Amino acid sequence: MATKKTYKIVLSGGGTGGHIYPAIAIANELKHRFEDAEFLFVGAKDRMEMEKIPQAGYKIEGLWISGIQRQLTMKNLMFPFKLMSSLYNARKIVKSFKPDVAIGTGGFASGPLLYMASQNGIPSLIQEQNSFPGITNKLLAKHVQKICVAYDGLERFFPADKIVKTGNPVRKSLLDINSKTEEAKKLFNLKEGKLTLLVLGGSLGARRINELIEKELDFLDTQNVQVIWQCGKLYYQQYKIYNNTVNVQVHEFLNNMDFAYAAADIVISRAGASSVSELCIVGKPVIFIPSPNVAEDHQTKNAMAIVDHNAAMIIKEDELEVDFKNKFSQLVASPQRQKELGENIKNIALVNATNDIVDEVEKLLKVKS
Repeated sequence: MATKKTYKIVLSGGGTGGHIYPAIAIANELKHRFEDAEFLFVGAKDRMEMEKIPQAGYKIEGLWISGIQRQLTMKNLMFPFKLMSSLYNARKIVKSFKPDVAIGTGGFASGPLLYMASQNGIPSLIQEQNSFPGITNKLLAKHVQKICVAYDGLERFFPADKIVKTGNPVRKSLLDINSKTEEAKKLFNLKEGKLTLLVLGGSLGARRINELIEKELDFLDTQNVQVIWQCGKLYYQQYKIYNNTVNVQVHEFLNNMDFAYAAADIVISRAGASSVSELCIVGKPVIFIPSPNVAEDHQTKNAMAIVDHNAAMIIKEDELEVDFKNKFSQLVASPQRQKELGENIKNIALVNATNDIVDEVEKLLKVKS
């Protein structure tokens, strides 16, 4: 490795867990390789990264920044002022911290931070989780040296010579879930002879998925299915009553995701980038119900990138009433189809994503040294 002893590394990613947890995974691997490295995260004030990053053991500074709303609102009128403030403060952070490399994983704050880093000659890398990039990373693409992606075909949006296909960082605890199956079944107190359905809507929850599961609990019972239902923080008070229902357990949040995946036979999930990457590693049959309420409908695009390889099923929200019972019952009735989907999705997995991304960061550090 280069002779420089202590590296300074600045990272920015936030707004959602899909941007935050990859940034933490990258930082953890860098910390493993460079024990003396100094880390600083930059996030958006009042967003979840201001809580989650310190919990992971890292320092964070907040910028006054938010996205542009689709409708004309007062928040949009404030955007130019927020942008100027964030650019000014991002420049101050870069000048005072003097990073050797800047890493962005998406979200509002990564735009000003990586732009100012690149303007000050700091080697920079962005990690794009989705099959359809967000506006921040599209704008940053011409300013950074490397762009780590998880899907093919992103030459449509980014300079081809900067792209490295690495995949998305995932929790290391997911890499060997098959060895945890028996322990997981005991942990969740599951019954033998029943299929286990794991329902995921993200940490906050997914209203339409929760409504579907509530409506179809009797149907799921007829399918001889037991349910582990993560309804999310916003909905737990509403749905916790179903903990009194036989073969149903409702959770606000699942802290032991590796055991939840290990216990599951079938998964129903949103199609955020991090969820898709985790489900590829896990290798279980999945029904994606993408959120239609995200920029550029990127969850549908994420899901279709898997479905097109015959590696998952998809039901759009506006088709649930017509398609859910039919598609779900067909999957339950066919162990062969379950096996096929599980094997195919696992073949898409990029299991060394975090290491491969950090390898690219190391190359930039060598150039800087």
